[in-house]
Amino acid sequence: MIRYLTAGESHGEALIGIVEGVPAHLPLTAEDINTHLARRWLGYGRGGRSKIENDRVHIFSGIRFGKTLGSPISFRLDNGAYEKDRAGWPEKMAIEGDPPEDMERVTLPRPGHADLAGMQKYEFDDIRPVIDRSSARETAMRVACCSVARRLLNAFGITVGSHVVRIGDVGFDSAEAWVERRNALLREGGAQALYEAADESATRMIDPDMTERCIEHIEDTKKARDSLGGIYEVVATGVPPGLGSYTHWEHRLDGKLAQAICSIQAQKAAEIGDGVRNASRPGSQVHDEIIHGEERDIAEGPYARRSNGAGGIEGGTTNGMPIVVRGYMKPIPTLIKPLDSVDTATGEAQPTRYERSDITSVPAASTVAEATVAYVLANAFLDTYGGDTLPALRRHYRADQEAE
Repeated sequence: MIRYLTAGESHGEALIGIVEGVPAHLPLTAEDINTHLARRWLGYGRGGRSKIENDRVHIFSGIRFGKTLGSPISFRLDNGAYEKDRAGWPEKMAIEGDPPEDMERVTLPRPGHADLAGMQKYEFDDIRPVIDRSSARETAMRVACCSVARRLLNAFGITVGSHVVRIGDVGFDSAEAWVERRNALLREGGAQALYEAADESATRMIDPDMTERCIEHIEDTKKARDSLGGIYEVVATGVPPGLGSYTHWEHRLDGKLAQAICSIQAQKAAEIGDGVRNASRPGSQVHDEIIHGEERDIAEGPYARRSNGAGGIEGGTTNGMPIVVRGYMKPIPTLIKPLDSVDTATGEAQPTRYERSDITSVPAASTVAEATVAYVLANAFLDTYGGDTLPALRRHYRADQEAE
């Protein structure tokens, strides 16, 4: 099983990550990771921090001559804001010593953030530690760690991609509006073709007209001093049938994917396939009829489905169709216009103060979601085929394919 840990604060010196359980002999370079770290900064509506961060991972261990050793892999990502922000972060986030005498405590929690709940949980009199660890900056290291899982999947022809389907009020009204274009990209080059097409859009949408409408919507929202959430779709292709299991609740793959999406900062809902729409439709319009695999060119294995409303998962188990997961992100809670709050030091009602923030980061969230989905699928793949080395894993997978 692959496991990873992240450590570090948003305005600390660096983020640290450790990944263990990766089979030996997997080709892996820093550039395999940096490619996806750069994609995390994509998207119209991002704030000022994107101008001071240059995420390039430094690998400390677990790799020798470009291949994994089977031992833990450790990473470091330096925080540009630590030195470049000119806000005294080295003193405010110092590891040792006492707080500066003139340092102002942050005592005004922002609605929608972890500020107040985290302050109460850990008994802080200053919200700054909560702000810094709960920040979405943590997802940079999460993308780095999960990119190792993505690289493992790629070795077996499994790719993961995403695109944005809605930002605020602007988006596709139904799945039919984007499925034809999405499936054309999947047939062209799997999920990689999907994410490469999305990356060409300022809002990571695969429809140029929708991109322009979203840009206008974001600009209007900025003028209104507000923020926007949205919806994105993550798709994995090349996934063989049989990953996950119906035998116990904790082995069901759809449950693991939903947890992975909702573990990302500001994500409040997850959907597998057409789960939301299917809840209000009759079964005859929902369930995916079974056909021979050769009749569909984006299916894996001897069987396929006429449709994919189940999102490639039935009974918690992959069925050979593309995995489809959608994430729902709430609007960013740091607003230019203030919201009501209460100062925890004085008990007085006060409006929140504005801090640097994005207007929307749905495009960025979609790339983080790709990484977390890849992590879940890589573990399901390892659980099914097993192996401490890449050659052993290949032998087990090949034997399974030949047995069909």
